[in-house]
Amino acid sequence: MQIVLSFDVEEHDRIEVAAGLNVGAALKGHYQERVGVTTRWLLDALAAADVRATFFVVGQLADKDPGLVRAISAGGHEVASHGWDHRRVLAMTPRGFREDIRRSKDALEQATGAAVVGYRAPTFSIVSRTAWALDVLVESDLTYDSSIYPVRHDRYGVPDAPRAPFWAVGDRHAILELPPATLRVARVNMPMGGGGYFRLFPLWLTERALRQTAADCRPPVATLYFHPWEFDPDQARLPLRGLNRFRTYVGLARTRGRLARLLARHRFSRAADMAEELREREDLATYHVGGRECVTV
Repeated sequence: MQIVLSFDVEEHDRIEVAAGLNVGAALKGHYQERVGVTTRWLLDALAAADVRATFFVVGQLADKDPGLVRAISAGGHEVASHGWDHRRVLAMTPRGFREDIRRSKDALEQATGAAVVGYRAPTFSIVSRTAWALDVLVESDLTYDSSIYPVRHDRYGVPDAPRAPFWAVGDRHAILELPPATLRVARVNMPMGGGGYFRLFPLWLTERALRQTAADCRPPVATLYFHPWEFDPDQARLPLRGLNRFRTYVGLARTRGRLARLLARHRFSRAADMAEELREREDLATYHVGGRECVTV
């Protein structure tokens, strides 16, 4: 069993449920400060556990706080792209998306001096109707993606996509895909890769998903993802209501302890290292994200 550990690094007010909120300058400044504080806490925790991970970072952070991006890279972690300003792919044209990737990739590479080879779309927004984005990624010299969640969700998901790493095919090109972890229950994929599910559900369900991946998926590779703000119980809260507030803040007080237990129990890989290893395999599925059938090659 191999596990890719990853973190999506953006300020807390950039999350999808905050779109349209009136977040004032003071609160924005607070979140910009907190993302640095908590990301550095994560770097310390990973160093103590001797774990290397992948950090998908929004490009604007490399302009605002290049020292933070350099610290991630200096810790032996991979810096990959999370877009320029955390806009969903669904909100962009192919031309706009190409420019978004270019700006993000350039800013991150200038900060670290290392090539950026991976991408994760904000809110997992590479779905069937944005399958064209896969072609843009390949044409932008990216070698793997981790944006396709094989679940049914109100904001994202390609429910019929493979649960294990696969070749994701757009209109012209294919790119290696590292999907977030799921738990198969009654022929339905439950999202168990991290984020709100890590906070909402008991830790034993995450462990069960990992065991099931090891037993049922080929190759037996799971990808986990988290956000720095999910490990920051001291941050100010966004003015959210109802279900959005519950989804965002449930379980925030227990995430640090849960992460410590995961780090102690498992071995982890960076996404780029896993992608390099998987590219040599001949048994990966090929899935046409725009809707054509899935075959094994």
